Amino acid sequence: MTTYLDADLPVLLPRAADTSEATRAILNSAREASPVAKGPFGAIVLRHEDVVALLRDRRLRGPGMDFARLAGIPEGGRAWKRQEQILLFMEGDDHHRLRRLVSAAFTPKAVEALRPFTRSVISRLIDDVEADGECDAVAALCDPYPIPVISELVGVEMDRWEDMSRWASSILLSLRFDAGQFIDEIEQAQAELDEFIDGLIAARRAEPRDDLLSRLIAVEEAGDRLSPSELLSVVSMMLVAGTDTTRNQLSNIIHTFSEHPEQWALLRERPELVSAAVEEAIRWEPATEALPRFALDDVEIGGHLVPAGTIVVLMSMAANHDEGSLPGADRFDITREAPAGWHLLTFGGGVHYCLGASLARLELVEAVAELSARFPVLRPAGDAVRHPTGSPIAGYASLPITWRP
Repeated sequence: MTTYLDADLPVLLPRAADTSEATRAILNSAREASPVAKGPFGAIVLRHEDVVALLRDRRLRGPGMDFARLAGIPEGGRAWKRQEQILLFMEGDDHHRLRRLVSAAFTPKAVEALRPFTRSVISRLIDDVEADGECDAVAALCDPYPIPVISELVGVEMDRWEDMSRWASSILLSLRFDAGQFIDEIEQAQAELDEFIDGLIAARRAEPRDDLLSRLIAVEEAGDRLSPSELLSVVSMMLVAGTDTTRNQLSNIIHTFSEHPEQWALLRERPELVSAAVEEAIRWEPATEALPRFALDDVEIGGHLVPAGTIVVLMSMAANHDEGSLPGADRFDITREAPAGWHLLTFGGGVHYCLGASLARLELVEAVAELSARFPVLRPAGDAVRHPTGSPIAGYASLPITWRP
């Protein structure tokens, strides 16, 4: 069997297109040609069935520290040490232990309790712009929305929200393939965030509250608990991931509906569809377009051998649009009923399924419910500007919209 490198396969470059529509077209064309493509760093898997199977395949693991090394993050530095202790980069017993301890504090009950507060946050943001009839959705709605919510959950005072936004943007540069070029910015942001979190931890140890940070400090299972460095890394991970992924996913959802006015009108007529509408929008234009993995052994994918040691990019965006698994996948439809066994892949799968998926869904549902109740229409008011090539999270830097009839 020939390896994928020797085969005549499509070649895909990161963010080769300027728009989400063009990106979908490129991925669809590649997927129709082959289940596997070549990328600058390894093999790219395009079909839904293969991605679902590989997310559960023990011959693949998460990106681990090989990704950090490839990206040029200096070993032993602050950024390296933080990545060593976050769930995305951990494997085996260490991963299971940390995820179990964090899950004990990050409960569905704690997330659900945030619903009224979450709705009040998006409502206030809409209040500030509603009379204007238009705004840049990123600056006015998306960027400031998730920070108060994750802060309320963790137990962070809101006087530092602008710093938190800046820290999140800088620290997430560490997920780029060229992260080493930004190491000074990453390290500075991580140092400032660590200092901030250290102060919060000291305050909660002295005076516990009813918040996630206090529960993380107190949580213990079978005599095991988070070490001080683990606690620092976990809280840092939650604040950064809980900020950046949600604000970018919300920008994608708003963009999607602005391009599909008939679906916005339908949602306003049938508000009971809001949860289904969010699921469909997350599928259509995901903030997380790909899930990097590392092959521990040789793996056959779509008739091609992917050798051990290869980076395997599970292209969740391509899989989400695979008509072979989801009929009509090339159509945005908030009334869609997916076939039994179909999986939305935006939040990953397997042991690395996103721990914050329930919180993200709650935030997005509340935002879309409030926006659709108050904006009679939703249309572009100028050119949308996507984040540049290489950004780890897909979303918009600017998104002018109007809700004038």
